[in-house]
Amino acid sequence: MKKIIWAACMLASLSTSAQKKKSVSSPLETDKQTIISNLDHRFDEYAGISKQIWNFAELGYMEEKSSVLLQEQLKKEGFTVETGIAGIPTAFVATYGTGKPVVGILGEYDALPGLAQEATPELKPIAGQRGGHGCGHNLFGTASVAAAVEVKNWLQKTGKSGTVKIFGCPAEEGGSGKVYMVREGYFNDVDVVLHWHPSSANAADASTSLANINAKFRFKGIAAHAAASPERGRSALDGVEAMNYMVNMMREHIPQDTRIHYVITKGGEAPNVVPAYAEVYYYARHKDRAILQSIWKRIENAAQGAAQGTGTKVEWEVLGGVYNLLPNVTLAKVVHANLSKVGGVVYNDTEKQFAEKIADTFGEQKQPVTNAAQIKNWQDASESATSSGSTDVGDVSWVVPTVGLGTATWVPGTSAHSWQSTATSGMSIGQKGMIVAAKTLAVTALDLYSDPSIIEQARVEWQNKRGANFTYEALLGNRKPALDYRK
Repeated sequence: MKKIIWAACMLASLSTSAQKKKSVSSPLETDKQTIISNLDHRFDEYAGISKQIWNFAELGYMEEKSSVLLQEQLKKEGFTVETGIAGIPTAFVATYGTGKPVVGILGEYDALPGLAQEATPELKPIAGQRGGHGCGHNLFGTASVAAAVEVKNWLQKTGKSGTVKIFGCPAEEGGSGKVYMVREGYFNDVDVVLHWHPSSANAADASTSLANINAKFRFKGIAAHAAASPERGRSALDGVEAMNYMVNMMREHIPQDTRIHYVITKGGEAPNVVPAYAEVYYYARHKDRAILQSIWKRIENAAQGAAQGTGTKVEWEVLGGVYNLLPNVTLAKVVHANLSKVGGVVYNDTEKQFAEKIADTFGEQKQPVTNAAQIKNWQDASESATSSGSTDVGDVSWVVPTVGLGTATWVPGTSAHSWQSTATSGMSIGQKGMIVAAKTLAVTALDLYSDPSIIEQARVEWQNKRGANFTYEALLGNRKPALDYRK
């Protein structure tokens, strides 16, 4: 009987000891929890910054107030800020620390034209406002700054070697702002780049994106009275329409995963005047840059043919061009693990009511709003999973190992570039997702500073994927930043 009691006591003692060991966190995990707690405490502050940028709603290369607001926040926190980089007045890089490793964090803050929407669950455009944050970049820039500040505080507290850089990146929406920063060598000394993007779900898979080339085609004709002397005119609008017709026929004879879309930005002033000037704005996308470039050449040929056939002249200006994302599985697994620990977005009763009203507008695409709290399971998607969108982060990923994530800043099922995404980007649902991103970025950076082997493994994978003979050449050539592309 005594032996049984003794054995039971020993088992109880071992169990208690095991529980104590299990409950003791490593110093790194303790630091991560401190960062998570800090960001919770500063929620209102960062929510306020993101709402100011949401209200500014400044379009690409015109984000003067938004850029200054983020710069001032970083200066206040002890960062050294260099502004107007790469020939872009609203671009900046803020730096803290010394030595290796150097971890970069990307931030964006440009709005989209035509998406001015109040932060309500009903379609309610803001009268007189040109743009709106339908892609949530007001959240993007703010979360990245918040993460960089926490990393700075940790470096300062621990005295560890390392540098954190926050890149203020304008005009992601078609302006290719980061491409000029890459081209000018601003990422040459960076070891790893972290980024994120607003989304309707929480995920950190290693997926890629579509490369993109975009340009404005400008046709010039001869004005004349459309009824009295039409034979004396040559319609620039005819040139645009002929080009569009040929490109639309071409769709049958290009790879099916290609994306081509356009808008006629100038089509004439009056029906009784033969238009002497017309303009069409084209985007073309494909996951393979070489295939994209061959398709783009055919689009240019269509423009030339249209001009010849309509007796007009055409010239075009390539405004943007971005690479596909180069995925990094090594880094994506680290981000996914941290996102899983941070957790998703949990709505309070008011937010749930707001979300349900938004979800009701999706029809058959409606999803349970509770999905915002979930983290999507890890999938080793790598290059087999391709987003149908494009981003200038792609160029960054080909010059330095890069990894990102998405968080549920929008109601599950929301499409980007919609009034619904604009609405939630301006209220607490978006702001909660923003803080999830800030936490994940910051604690991932701690892993990189604490375990250099992660960076080494990521670099080997990155070098193998891009190839030994890779040389970076911007798809937009040597042109200067298209600072007026939204004017």
